[in-house]
This record gives sequence, C-alpha cells and structure tokens, in this order.
Amino acid sequence: MSPDLSLPLLIFWIGVGGVLYHYAGYPVAIWLLSRIFGRASSLPAEPASLPFVSVVVSALNEEDVIGERVINALATDYPADRFEFVVASDGSTDRTAAIVRGFNDPRIVLLDFPVRRGKPVVLNDVIPHLRGDIVVLSDANTAIEPQVVRRMVQWLSDASVGSVVGRLVLTDPVSGQNVDGVYWQYETFLKKCEARLGALLGANGAIYGFRRATFVPLPLDTLVDDFVLPLLMKLKSGGTIVYDADSVAHEEAPEQLGSEFKRRSRIGAGGFASLRVLWPLLLPNHGWTALSFASHKVLRWFCPLLMFAALVSNMFLLDRPFYQLLFAGQVLFYAAAIAGAWLPGTSKVAKVLRLATLFTSVNAALVMGLWRWLVGQRGATWQRTARTPRAFDASSDAAQTRRPLSDVADKNASA
Repeated sequence: MSPDLSLPLLIFWIGVGGVLYHYAGYPVAIWLLSRIFGRASSLPAEPASLPFVSVVVSALNEEDVIGERVINALATDYPADRFEFVVASDGSTDRTAAIVRGFNDPRIVLLDFPVRRGKPVVLNDVIPHLRGDIVVLSDANTAIEPQVVRRMVQWLSDASVGSVVGRLVLTDPVSGQNVDGVYWQYETFLKKCEARLGALLGANGAIYGFRRATFVPLPLDTLVDDFVLPLLMKLKSGGTIVYDADSVAHEEAPEQLGSEFKRRSRIGAGGFASLRVLWPLLLPNHGWTALSFASHKVLRWFCPLLMFAALVSNMFLLDRPFYQLLFAGQVLFYAAAIAGAWLPGTSKVAKVLRLATLFTSVNAALVMGLWRWLVGQRGATWQRTARTPRAFDASSDAAQTRRPLSDVADKNASA
C-alpha cells in the first residue's frame, strides 16, 4: 500500500463500513439479539382503581384541526370524572383558542398563553400542575383510538415501566389509505426489536404516556421532546420504555416533500442538540440501550458525513480499477436519487428510483439539521425563550397546593 493512499483508504472504508453497519448490519444484529436475549412484555391487568389521566396537546395556530382533535378526545373510552383533555395554546394568533372555548364540556381545559414561548417551556409550565397522575402527550393533528388511554394506564400500573409509546399510522390525506412506506416499516421493525431488549429510544409525538411524578423538565433548546423526554426520565428513574402496537394513533402524511424535508431536518437538529443531555446513555453501564443509542440514532445522525467522506476519499483512489467501479456506483446512485425526484408515474422503475430519492433526502435533511443546529436553530431558540416571562415556580406554595391549571396561564399572561 502506498503511504500517500493509506489515509484515503482508511477514510473510505470507515465511511462505507459505518453506513453499511447502520442500515444493514445493525438491523440484523438487533433482530438476533432480541430473539436470543429479549422478551415480549405482557399487558398488565387494569388496576382496580383507575387513576386520573391528563391528555395534553401543545398547539400553535391549529384552527384547521383542533376541533376534530377535541371531538376525538371526547370519544376516549375512560371514565369522564377521571379524565381531562388539556389544550395549551402557545401564543396562537388564529382561532385555535376560540374553537376550544366553544366546547362546553368539563373535561376540556384550555390554557391560552398569550406569548409564543416554545413547546419545552409550555410543557415545563403545564405538566407539574396537571390533575392527572398519568400524563399522555399527543399532537393537534392526531386522532387516537378510544382504547389508547386505558391501555397506557394498564402498562403504567407496572412500576418497572417508565413510559409507553404508541404506534403511529400514517394515512394519505386524499384517499385515507395507509401510506406507511418502506422507511416507516423499517423504523417500526427496529422499535419492536429494541423494545424486546428494553432498549427502546424515545417516543413519537403522536402518542406517549408516563407518570407525572417522573417528569423531568426539558432543556429549553429541546427540539424533539418526544425523543428527549422519555430518555431523560429513563436516565432519572430507570423505568423501561414500552412499545405498545395496539395503542394506535393516526396522522395524515405531509402532502408535499418539502414539508417532510423540513420536519426531518428539524428532527436532525434536535438529535444533535439532544447529545448535550443524553450522552450518558452511550456509557456501557446502560447495556442494550447504549448499543441502540449509538447504532440507531447517533450513527444515523452522522451517516451523511460518512457518505460524503466515502465519496471524496474515493476520488483519491481512482488509479485502481476496483475503486473506479465503487466511485461509478456512488455517482449512479445519486443520479438515480435525482431522477427519482423528478420522474412521474408509478412504474416499478420509478418506485425503485424513489427509494434512492428517499434515502438521499433523509440524509440531506440531517445535513440541514446539523447546519441549523450549529449556526441557526440554537440562536432562534435562545431568542424565543429570552422574550418569555418567567416560568411558574414549581417550588412555590401555590404549586404545592396544586393551583388550577388556568392560574398557570393567567400568571404568564399578567407577567
């Protein structure tokens, strides 16, 4: 081996090896490990005395969907005197608050915060003062099935369970058909395997639940609370994160590729930001969780950099026929991804090309997320929280006497 080519060779194979391990090696490994060492969890029996449950939605200008979300919440199969649906309007400037006020039902609670402060601040303000011993977080554009709350209560009756994650089903906004694609099926497969090992990573914002007593205040720069919060609670209390495929939530898939790209880039930025508080999960004492966090999440966030490193380092190896073929393969793959984004129709060729488009766009979104986090998103988050009135003091006498939730909103309105 020529000394001047040893570094490009090393970089190339680190890049290729890292990507292949993440997308192919890890799924095989986690499946085998889950079969050998894992076990399926059993749904506990319903407790004799049902706890009070608070379902919470943080909403920003959701007038198009909030009415249907409230109606969906009122269809929940749970005793009406032990259930509340809390809509925390984070400085909405549309009719979100007015629509919620229009429902004359004691189970519906509106917290109309006049200034937009960001979801982490809202959740930190609201959750400690909820009536429910069990908290279920959801989204404004989500419809949950009636039995979900009962099932989450059953899971959380087991003291070893810290959080419960439901299954999100994506539907086409026009046809109403299930549009769970290859990527979503791949993610669901990994979740099931990780759950068998007690190594599930985070939740999805559509539906997850936990005990209010185990809530950990979110860092103010949190961009993906559904990922960070369950893991912070796991770090603090050690409870298992359970995946319940029968706790089903439905959402419409984004109609435009651009909106999905923005969502994924935001998730990417949130992933990089989360390392500041979640890095202890990478330590060996966290066992299967450390393996899953490193292989499933951290490595994914860095896959675009590995792909770029493989492409660039390959350019220094073009004097060898084998590496000429590998370089041509990479160029053809990215050309296919571009073609898939523009090729119309639903032919087999178009579908195959769109798999390359999906793979490339997911990684491009992560690059954008990294850029946003490094130079943009952290600054935007800081400015938003700097304008925020001081959060309600959970150590105050009023907090200890569990003031009505409306007082929390009133306090921020008058601050």
